[in-house]
Amino acid sequence: MNGDSETVGKLLAGGADPNKPSEGEEEGLPLCAAAAWDRHEVASTLLAAGAEVNGRETGGWTALLWAASNGHAATARVLIEAGADVDTANDDGDTPLTLAARRGALGVVQVLLEAGTDAGKYDGEGDTPLDIAVDWVGVHLESALLDQIEQEGWEYVVARQYAKDGTELVTVAGRSPDGEQTEQVQAQRGHAAIATLLEDATGVYTPVERLAARALAHRDIDEDAETWWIVADTLGKRADEETYEALARLCVSEDAREREFGVDTIAQFGFADGEKPFLERTLPLLQKMVTTESNPQVLRSVLAALGHQGDPRALPAVLDIIGRPGHKRTMTDAIALADVLPPDHEEGLALLIEMSEDEDAEMRDWATAGLAGLRADTPRIREALAARLADADLRTVAEATRGLAVRGDDRAARGAERVLAESDDEYARDLVTQQ
Repeated sequence: MNGDSETVGKLLAGGADPNKPSEGEEEGLPLCAAAAWDRHEVASTLLAAGAEVNGRETGGWTALLWAASNGHAATARVLIEAGADVDTANDDGDTPLTLAARRGALGVVQVLLEAGTDAGKYDGEGDTPLDIAVDWVGVHLESALLDQIEQEGWEYVVARQYAKDGTELVTVAGRSPDGEQTEQVQAQRGHAAIATLLEDATGVYTPVERLAARALAHRDIDEDAETWWIVADTLGKRADEETYEALARLCVSEDAREREFGVDTIAQFGFADGEKPFLERTLPLLQKMVTTESNPQVLRSVLAALGHQGDPRALPAVLDIIGRPGHKRTMTDAIALADVLPPDHEEGLALLIEMSEDEDAEMRDWATAGLAGLRADTPRIREALAARLADADLRTVAEATRGLAVRGDDRAARGAERVLAESDDEYARDLVTQQ
């Protein structure tokens, strides 16, 4: 329960039985305790020592059911990789997916869907995971949680923070008048995103307007706009004329947030296996918005969308946005510029190299990645990449190393040696070893 994997390891090495249930107040299986408290390292240790991944506690609860009920995606993944039954049910008929859907645990739902769970399996009350998620969309979460534990005379407080999956975690805690009793309940605001994922998984068609409303409602609630992007990705996969027309109308809406969502969604609409069936309609739409759009946030989305088209015809519009007075440079500039830059455009290349020398490490990282990914191979590009081998940011060094390696430049070895010696970043290490 405490996550002390070192002590757990020592006890197991000394002969402790990983499947022996505790007794008394904390009755239950060790693996279920680890899952309920999101102790994924302890769970891995127990599993390696022979803990039964599908072992059941009173009420038919397995470790995966506990992880799902409490919104612990990392532990759920560990359990699934060890062979946990993703469609198991407890004695009440609750499955991991119905429990995660009820809590609003977006991360767990994503893990379960990736693992091939039955998205339409009913719970003990005859509700599907989608039924449950849709019922919670729009519910005032704090009031609903308070209704579950409210008692006369008790004091209650509400706390909000971000869960690990980026959705808002709401906790309602209560205390008795004498202070001797406490109780708390939690839920996450992931229901709209979950409903969208489950509709997609079960083939339920939801109108664009309703999906857009979900995205807009959560734009400033999620940590990194998780619901916004899940809805955008879901719509982007449709690739049908009706949806495209609806998104194009959003792009010219009077509401700036609707325009932003329309652009973010139409940016990669219909993309599949390198095909871009709506490119010849989307590119002119975005180019026109460069001229007509005044909202900085929407314009930022337009810039990103132009980059997604990957078409050199978008370069003048990209340079227009980046070069405007008062424009605040971000990594989007580097990404978009690199994506549309033709091999022989000296002005654009000079700008991308300048970005690779920026004071901001994230900007240098993305600009260097852009340089590394260019199709051209010139002395100027090689020298710009080589200059980043001494960068303080090791991800930037890794990107430069990759760019030099694919060009057959011997200086890549120096970058690889430095990254492997100084960085424990898995992404950076992978970049310099998978050449």
